Amino acid sequence: MSAFVASVISHAVRWYFRFQLSLRDIETLLFERGVTVSYETIRRWCDKFGAGFAHRVKAARRKSGRTWHLDERFVSLRGEPYLLWRAVDAQGAQLDILLQKRRDKAAAKRFFKRMLRSNPVPHKIVTDPLRSYPAAKADIPALANVKYGFVKAAARVNNRAENSPQPTRERERRMRGFRDPARTQTFLSSFGPIRQHFALKRHWLRAKLYRKQLAVRFAQWREFTHVTQTPSHAF
Repeated sequence: MSAFVASVISHAVRWYFRFQLSLRDIETLLFERGVTVSYETIRRWCDKFGAGFAHRVKAARRKSGRTWHLDERFVSLRGEPYLLWRAVDAQGAQLDILLQKRRDKAAAKRFFKRMLRSNPVPHKIVTDPLRSYPAAKADIPALANVKYGFVKAAARVNNRAENSPQPTRERERRMRGFRDPARTQTFLSSFGPIRQHFALKRHWLRAKLYRKQLAVRFAQWREFTHVTQTPSHAF
């Protein structure tokens, strides 16, 4: 793959997962920059490279907190209800997501096992009051000695997982709803890490520090995507 093509793919994938842009929007942005490519090609790039880029972002992220905050919420796929199980750390960084049909012990157990495959055993697990969580935790030896707590409904403002799905909801509206379960799982697994890599808490930072930190994130992204050009000289 040439450096130019790698740069185009890097930009297209980053724009798609970072901003509220459709595939056709990105097609137009690339055309404005002298690159003619169809939105279907951009879709294939996002499918092919998004997961790998997201994995590198997560691997390079500073060590995740050892507290898991878990919740589940309903999403509709072509009018059919699904549960989106989601886990974040104490800083709100997405650890994993899993789209499932049920909200029972088996579903919670499946999510715990998935979490353990890609994350170290936590010191503490915080969930909503759903009874499926402690029931599933009791069946998994690796979690037997992990502290467990739940957040009462009236206090959910303190639960990181409860406060973090807004970008997903916004993207769901922009895409006019999710449709296929497999594609939704693939999209959201990449969307969270890539979006969060660039979504610095700007209101907490002075402009100079914000730009400095953002420049570091861009440099890391070029490493993740094997692109050496700076954004202003990419194409």
